[in-house]
Amino acid sequence: MLAAGDRAPAFDLPDLSGRRHRLIEALTAGPVLAVFWKPKCGTCAMAFPYYQRLVEAYPNAAWQILAVSQDDAETTATFAEEHGLTFPVLIEGEGWPASQEYDPDATPTLYLIDREGVIQQVSVGFHKQELNEIARWLAEDAGDEPQIIAADDDGNPPFKPG
Repeated sequence: MLAAGDRAPAFDLPDLSGRRHRLIEALTAGPVLAVFWKPKCGTCAMAFPYYQRLVEAYPNAAWQILAVSQDDAETTATFAEEHGLTFPVLIEGEGWPASQEYDPDATPTLYLIDREGVIQQVSVGFHKQELNEIARWLAEDAGDEPQIIAADDDGNPPFKPG
């Protein structure tokens, strides 16, 4: 599994509408939070509303989430619709080329990648403290006020393994 300080491998994957997303192009606009996940993963279902909160907390910041699904397009599209996702949801396809490169230990696994393509933070499973650290990093990068994305008392546990 890649770690903080490693260079993020490039990937080029289609989203649910067929539009290609290239990590290298995304990084020219700003940092990327690459999320490796599976629609049938219970921890992923718990975590994705928090990822959506990240997008909503910093709507004008120059960063983006690229959610790399390790499942078929139909199952992935159903999940994305049910959870009201507004960020790009990518389909890996046969052989899981990006997952082979990143080698996440579990799903979900998040890789916070800076503009230079260096992984700044890795978070495995659902971890409120790490989500708030990612939010703080993104806010600092954008010059925004940090937002609490995962409150201690929101009804979910502070950590759930993937």
